[in-house]
Amino acid sequence: MENYFNYFTEIEEHFQRRRGSLLLLSTLDWALIEIWREAGVPLEAVLRGIDAAFEKHEARRAHARVRRVNGLAYCTQEVMTAVEEMKEASVGAAPARDSETPAPGFEAERIAAHLESCAAELQAASLIGVARETAEEMSQRLRGLAIGARTEQPDVEELERTLTVLEEKLFATLLTTTPEADLAAVREQASRELAPYRRRMQVVQIRQIEQQFLHKRLLEKYRLPRMSLFYMSQS
Repeated sequence: MENYFNYFTEIEEHFQRRRGSLLLLSTLDWALIEIWREAGVPLEAVLRGIDAAFEKHEARRAHARVRRVNGLAYCTQEVMTAVEEMKEASVGAAPARDSETPAPGFEAERIAAHLESCAAELQAASLIGVARETAEEMSQRLRGLAIGARTEQPDVEELERTLTVLEEKLFATLLTTTPEADLAAVREQASRELAPYRRRMQVVQIRQIEQQFLHKRLLEKYRLPRMSLFYMSQS
């Protein structure tokens, strides 16, 4: 599993440098980065795509007045093009790493601390009813996983799959317990922010981003953690 601790911040900083301002990424932008990360898009491909998108945009600005790039969605096509170019250029396979040696950043103690932190946030979240019960169950499960991680170096990929299942269960619970009016408001906001970029993305991409947008907003609303190992603290 490639170490993507800096995946989000490097993309954000690179986008800001090319735009020439410290424009904060929107929830929509973060949802798009999440889509790329989950799809296994290499960081290098994203950075190349951002560069290519801005180069095209700057060429257009030299001949006509065009609006500034205000979101990562503008770079979607170029990122996908960069992915395909990297696939075509790749030769051979990366050398195998000793399975007994943890990947940098995925040491047992760091993993255990992350799991315990997520468990604490779940217990402290402002949830009621079924959502509260689900959070309590997951908190106990995470504490058990943390104990196991300290006992024996965990299989990172297997653990990540377990955390993915837990997150999916949490999102399903939130979707059924959150008032419909709140969900509708978030979906409307996602649709509004996506409107300028719809022509640059495929339908599947739009649906994925809308879903990630909704998930991110729900986590923010209830102050819940992301359990994925990619969200471990870098400190």
